[in-house]
Amino acid sequence: MENDLKGHFYAALTMFIWGLTFISTKILLEDFTANGILLIRFLLGYVALLMISRRKVIVDGWRKELLFVLAGLSGICLYYLFENIAISFTDASNVGLIISVAPFFTAILSRFLLKGERLDKSFSSGSSSLLSE
Repeated sequence: MENDLKGHFYAALTMFIWGLTFISTKILLEDFTANGILLIRFLLGYVALLMISRRKVIVDGWRKELLFVLAGLSGICLYYLFENIAISFTDASNVGLIISVAPFFTAILSRFLLKGERLDKSFSSGSSSLLSE
């Protein structure tokens, strides 16, 4: 029971902090560009990871390292860049709502693009509240 409570607390804390990033980005866009915010965000993350890492990260070869760099650039980097650009055009709450619906569209696309992927009752019941709003 105590672990469940702790898990719910950390999940709520994560959602709170995640929601604050939209507001923080909107405020930062008054003084910085979307690219500048992206660079600062990644530099802060890199420094934080260096501070908490217990051992030195060993590169398993430059080819593998390049794949990790490309994965980071094509995934999370583009996500945050587009988020920063979107927040510059509209309210932070609109961007938050659009991003929260993204998993719904990912599930629907997986149904059509991946063989054997089905949308079962749990998907329908989980997204019905989303669609009714």
